Amino acid sequence: MGDTDLDSTAWRVTPGAYLAGRSADQSMPDRPLSRYLTMPDGCRIAVDAWLPEGSTGPVPAILILTPYYRRFAVADSSQADAIPNAGKFVRFLVPRGYAVVVVDVRGTGASFGTRDSFRSPRERDDSREIANWVVAQPWCNGQIGATGISYPGAASDFLASTGHPAVKAIAPLFAMWDTWQDHYYPGGVFLNRLSRSYDDLMIAMDHDRRDLLKNIAYYANPDLQGPAPVDEDQGGVLLAQAIQEHLGSFHMPDFITEFRFREEPLPYDANFSSASFSPYAYRDHIREDVAVLATSGWMDGVGFSNAAITRYLTLSENPVHLLLGPWDHGARSNVSPWRDQPGSQFPLLGELLRFFDHYLMRRPTGYEKEARVHYFSIHAECWQEAGTWPPVDRIRRLHLAPAALEAESGATGRDTFQVDFTFGSGDHTRYERLAAVDTTTYYADWGGRATQLPSWTSAPMEADTELTGHGVADLWIQCSEPDTSIFAYLSEVEADGTVRYVTEGLLRALHRKESPAPERYRTTWPSRSFARADASPLVPGHAERLRIALLPTSWVFRAGSRIRFSIAGADADHCVQVPHGRPPILTVLYGGDHASALDLPMCAFPRSTLEGATS
Repeated sequence: MGDTDLDSTAWRVTPGAYLAGRSADQSMPDRPLSRYLTMPDGCRIAVDAWLPEGSTGPVPAILILTPYYRRFAVADSSQADAIPNAGKFVRFLVPRGYAVVVVDVRGTGASFGTRDSFRSPRERDDSREIANWVVAQPWCNGQIGATGISYPGAASDFLASTGHPAVKAIAPLFAMWDTWQDHYYPGGVFLNRLSRSYDDLMIAMDHDRRDLLKNIAYYANPDLQGPAPVDEDQGGVLLAQAIQEHLGSFHMPDFITEFRFREEPLPYDANFSSASFSPYAYRDHIREDVAVLATSGWMDGVGFSNAAITRYLTLSENPVHLLLGPWDHGARSNVSPWRDQPGSQFPLLGELLRFFDHYLMRRPTGYEKEARVHYFSIHAECWQEAGTWPPVDRIRRLHLAPAALEAESGATGRDTFQVDFTFGSGDHTRYERLAAVDTTTYYADWGGRATQLPSWTSAPMEADTELTGHGVADLWIQCSEPDTSIFAYLSEVEADGTVRYVTEGLLRALHRKESPAPERYRTTWPSRSFARADASPLVPGHAERLRIALLPTSWVFRAGSRIRFSIAGADADHCVQVPHGRPPILTVLYGGDHASALDLPMCAFPRSTLEGATS
């Protein structure tokens, strides 16, 4: 089975059906209009404007602001895709009547300047200037949208937060909301491998190191010959100057480790913290009339699905829509073990088109009749709709007992183990796509890996049961060291013994103190400031409560399957050791005043069986 919307009842008109009835009356130009725009500080920014041929008048414009080359130069007579990042949007939207403007953000591609940050505040300022230029062009009707996957997706948030009156709709796809907790420090645990792999990508692209770029799966075609110069730079002299400036850009492992605590300013710049390069910090500047399509997948990194959900919750006064599929980062793969092919079959571009048609072109789309939330339930292999998030408000509490998960808390007890710092979740996980690894198979070896971990398993499920939302591992822990990281894993053990990875959560114990969710990052799961002032070492041997939010999912446990909960103190394949070189001895307590448990948002499946039921 796949993630197709064919015959789905979750929409009045499915994205695929809308796309099938939507004409594409214009055509693609052979080349874009390409030029430099000069920013107020003198930095020159390279832009490509792809204009629909055959249009009878001005049209809406879609901006894509990217650090991954607005366009490549390609070898003569090559069939290589010159726009591998933005290309699917350009080739889809332009024939349907949109101008698409693709921008090399400063310090990247053919643009001048240096990158002083991962998504610099200077880029936010640039985006407003670029929008000013776009609406002044005779081919633009004064309506601007923005979209993109990952970095460009969050850049669309930045654009909307400038308050530019022409910006009416943004579709941040697979994009973080808070760079600190959604991206590099989920649960306060540093993703050290990701920072190194991203730096490798930055050097390869920003320095035009084609010898290195060929090692990145997405850019391995040898016919890709660096960033394309703009039209006025026929000899590439300006391009060479721009690339020379890029050599002074930041390096991710050095940069991101400056921010050990969330929102703590740099020691040399009191006005610059992790908030400076995160869209949530500018939430109050996004006008309430800006429509938002927040999209992510159940294995979209280790926090990007949280980002899409909190974007939906936080921008509640806006016309905001939430789409969550069985996808990895960018929906390059359908991650369900029960898929019939690795690639996604969902017409994501059809959903995007309907969104922009509704809010930019003001076409009669019927979009206003659709539910605001759509999500895919794995193992049921179906799409569902909801009026809000979370869609399931019934919590099933499963208590830890000796090797078991029980409906009621039992006698007091404990399980003790020493953390294995060599344990890792592998290289076919939710982490890899963020590092530009072309993963298509997910957690196929999870059954063998999970056997290495302390685990607690439920009795067989009596009926098909849906888990949708954020589960919470409510643990009482004793630790031999003043700090540790806890990795909490949820699995389905099928009736035949097959073990399926479902989701996970992670938390550095130093950050266990909870605090109310701020207005700029609303949650329905345990929230933390991750601030230095709230950080607290453990007292070795003292029982402490840690509530660990599992990453959201929608998964149907089949009748006869069991729920398995496992924990680890390390993921050597992706995360830093805590504490360095001191594998802790952990004790998990249960029963009595220290009743460790799982709180899972669960209900009968299908939903029609819920009538008359109690939690």
